[in-house]
Amino acid sequence: MEKFDLSQLDNEESEIEIRYVIAKYLRYWPWYVLFIIVFLIATFFFHRYTEDEYAVSGTMVIRNTVKPETRILDRSSIFSTQNNLDNEILMLSSKNLAREALSKLHFDVAYFAKTNIKTIELYKSSPIHVEVDWNHMQIQNVPLALHILSENTYKIVPETSSFFDFNPAYAQVDESILDKTFGFGEQVETARMKFKVHLINPAKVGDVVIFTLRSPSSLEEKMVKEVSIKLVNAGASVLELKMTTSVIEKGRDYINALMESHLESELREKNRNTENTLKFIEEQLGFLEDSLKKKERELQNFKVQNKMINVSEEFSEVLGRINKLDDSVQELDFQLSYYYSIKDYMEEKTMDFSQIIAPSVVGIPDPLLNGLIQTLVTLSQDRRKLLASVNEIHPEIRKIDVQMEKVQEALVENILNLIENTQKKKTLVLSNIATYDKQFSGLPESESLYASIFREYRLRENLYTYLLEKRAEAGIAKASNVTENAILDYAKKGSLVFPKKENNYLLAIALGFFLPFGFIVLRELMDQRIRNQRDLKKNFMIPQLSIIGKSDMPTNLVVMEHPKSAVAESFRSLRSAINYIAADKNSKKILVTSSVSGEGKTFTSINLASILALGGKKTVVVDADLRRPKLAGYFKHSSKIGLSTLLIGKATEDEVIVASSHENLFFVPSGIIPPNPAELLQTQRLKDFLVYLEANFDMIVFDTPPLGLVSETIDLTRLFDLNLYVVRQDYTLKNHLVMINDLFHNKQVNNVYGIFNGIENSGYNYKGYNYGYGNAYIYSQNNKYMYNYYGEDRKPSQAKNWFLKLVSYFKIK
Repeated sequence: MEKFDLSQLDNEESEIEIRYVIAKYLRYWPWYVLFIIVFLIATFFFHRYTEDEYAVSGTMVIRNTVKPETRILDRSSIFSTQNNLDNEILMLSSKNLAREALSKLHFDVAYFAKTNIKTIELYKSSPIHVEVDWNHMQIQNVPLALHILSENTYKIVPETSSFFDFNPAYAQVDESILDKTFGFGEQVETARMKFKVHLINPAKVGDVVIFTLRSPSSLEEKMVKEVSIKLVNAGASVLELKMTTSVIEKGRDYINALMESHLESELREKNRNTENTLKFIEEQLGFLEDSLKKKERELQNFKVQNKMINVSEEFSEVLGRINKLDDSVQELDFQLSYYYSIKDYMEEKTMDFSQIIAPSVVGIPDPLLNGLIQTLVTLSQDRRKLLASVNEIHPEIRKIDVQMEKVQEALVENILNLIENTQKKKTLVLSNIATYDKQFSGLPESESLYASIFREYRLRENLYTYLLEKRAEAGIAKASNVTENAILDYAKKGSLVFPKKENNYLLAIALGFFLPFGFIVLRELMDQRIRNQRDLKKNFMIPQLSIIGKSDMPTNLVVMEHPKSAVAESFRSLRSAINYIAADKNSKKILVTSSVSGEGKTFTSINLASILALGGKKTVVVDADLRRPKLAGYFKHSSKIGLSTLLIGKATEDEVIVASSHENLFFVPSGIIPPNPAELLQTQRLKDFLVYLEANFDMIVFDTPPLGLVSETIDLTRLFDLNLYVVRQDYTLKNHLVMINDLFHNKQVNNVYGIFNGIENSGYNYKGYNYGYGNAYIYSQNNKYMYNYYGEDRKPSQAKNWFLKLVSYFKIK
């Protein structure tokens, strides 16, 4: 015997499960399409009415300016490249630098053109130029509409606001300038405004330009916040300056102006020391020039009066030596004066060394002193730049202060050593001069006097020449100064950062799909109703005997009045299943119940009895629902005699059994509603009545109260051969089935089977048929073959109404 492959069955069931899930959610495709279209249209209008924003960026290379002397003095890595970069970032984000950059640009007036879609900033394409006097009071951030009347005149009209514009600044407009004609170039001055308007493009006569005044101080704060500065990568000292703007040219100009202003500021700081040196030399030259001219005239007059044409060789030699020694003394005095000025500067304990003069500039060739002073000046410049954007308690300022203290300590120690050594040299030179003076005193009086005058003249001449040389050197040094940093890439193009159109359209498609999909999934998770056979299988432990299609007929006697309908066919299937299950019973007693009212148990009872009667069985249907009877109304029976009157002993069996208008079909109405229905249904008279019915009828169908609402139905189930439990699609709640599941699990009810009523979509719709658990195959209502065969069940108007068919696709079930 060939073995059955269970794994193959599992694979087939997995495939069916996947197909079911796909088909389950795919049938809502009109909702997906509708939402995607709506979101795409909304995204399109969002892009159309939203102002585009672009990212503009430029890069600067920052070179390490830390001196070798600083590295020798500090081993703590304070003077690192990263520290230098942090300082540069703080300087670039300072308001002082933003002020310098804005001074090169015309950002204090913004120009706009209003279109039907949105307002566009004109920037350099504006046909007018507004010249603002910021020393006068100005109304700021208030849009003014300027109407160009002609090439010579214009007028300012009120700017109309949109419905969604709640800007209170409109109330601040100076009404004295509204609707008045002014000439281009004419100064407009009121108590609150002062400006001139110049026409740049005469071809724009008739246009309306909106302009807004923005104060430089507010612009500084705004631009500082808009520019972001970051390191391009950790391996290079390159900074990227980026800002987001709606006008690419405007952002480009500001980024470039900011980088250029930074370089100019750096060069200006470098030239500050040279300028101080030139100022000092100019002052000294001014003093020496008058003294030199005076000594020159005195020397000339002495030679004329004493008729001295030439001096002896011995006199010249001694005089030359004395002059050289005098020059040495003068140079040593100059050095001492410089050293003492540095020492006094250090003793002031100031953090500003912008006025200090480097020794190399004044001709003192001391590399260590020069390096220390240059480092101190550089740190002082960095500190002053940082203070433009941070306060003195900032960590970067504290670091610089620590560095400057270390450099000052080394500098003071070096200055003291230099002063001591220079004074020793000066003492030695003065002793040599005294020796030569003794030799010089032996010369004639006239020659001795001449030598004294000549010595003073020569001394001043040499010092004057020396200062002229230093002034020229300082001028050359200033002209050759260049910045350490450099602009790597100027800002040129801009990249769109908002809105991201491609991403937004993809997001719209995703939202259009997942929003309804998520709603449908959430709705199904939260839904407690039995929607299809899968829900029934998961929540209903009782075997399913048959499914009953939903009836759209105006009558409840569908089987009798429409025997060729699909609903009648489903009851034929139920009849076959009952005959199979209870084949050994000569008289079959069937009880029909449900969880709650409205699930179709009465509908099932009368149509089941009808199909049994059509099969030639003498059938009676009994309305045992003594609380809410409906059966008599379906048969249009108005007599008050029924089951309740029988049970209380006021009627006989023959009196309560009523023959219907259809062959083999009888019914027992409920009668009057008693005050104690539960007790009546548990009396011996009901059991006797059942015995009577078994003796006189082939099939007995009891329509009983809902099992989930009353208690007597549980007791009745034990008296019947077959108990049918009706569950209605899209009506029965899942928690309503808990009671019958517990009863079935605990074996408190026997011979119970489920009937799935009101089916529109079973959930197992494959190739046109649905599977019923009672070994019965029935056609679902969407089977075209069935409608062709049972033509009377399908209304032509519904088949032809394409609109209703389209709407049915959009119905969420």
